[in-house]
Amino acid sequence: MSTTTLPEVDTRPESTEDTDTDQPKMFHYVRKNKIAESAVMGTHVVALCGEVFPVTKSPKPGSPVCPACKEIYEGLRPGPED
Repeated sequence: MSTTTLPEVDTRPESTEDTDTDQPKMFHYVRKNKIAESAVMGTHVVALCGEVFPVTKSPKPGSPVCPACKEIYEGLRPGPED
């Protein structure tokens, strides 16, 4: 059995606009099935607004949302309910 070391992953908040508390100023809408992969593997996701970043934080209720993502999301057709 051999072991390998994973490369160091570049992490940053979900926005290019940093705050003093290491919290992103706003959160973005991304594909649900890509969130876990990004959080675990460090891969980048693409938000509805076009922002590209790795998922590093989880939004809490009442967190600010990117206005562009929200506008695009509200304009989408509803998908099938699971």
